[in-house]
Amino acid sequence: MKKLISGMILGSVFMVSCGPKSVAVTGPKYTSSEQLAQGKTIFENSCNKCHKLPDPAKHDDQGWIKTLSRMAPKAKLSDDQHQMVYDYLISVNKK
Repeated sequence: MKKLISGMILGSVFMVSCGPKSVAVTGPKYTSSEQLAQGKTIFENSCNKCHKLPDPAKHDDQGWIKTLSRMAPKAKLSDDQHQMVYDYLISVNKK
């Protein structure tokens, strides 16, 4: 019985850890300099907590959508913050 309960708990933990990714971004939305500046600030403050900031040229637009879909939930970004970070990154990306 203990093995069954332990297995159910471990299975639940695994299912939660594989939960839905953020899909807030499908393309550019914000273009004002104020919103792009907010995106830069959010990017620098949120992403830099856990790792070195990546170069915006590291990914193309679709690559950033995939990367931010994984990372935004870890950084606890709201959908608007996620969008502003994406828009900032593609605004400075030359790809």
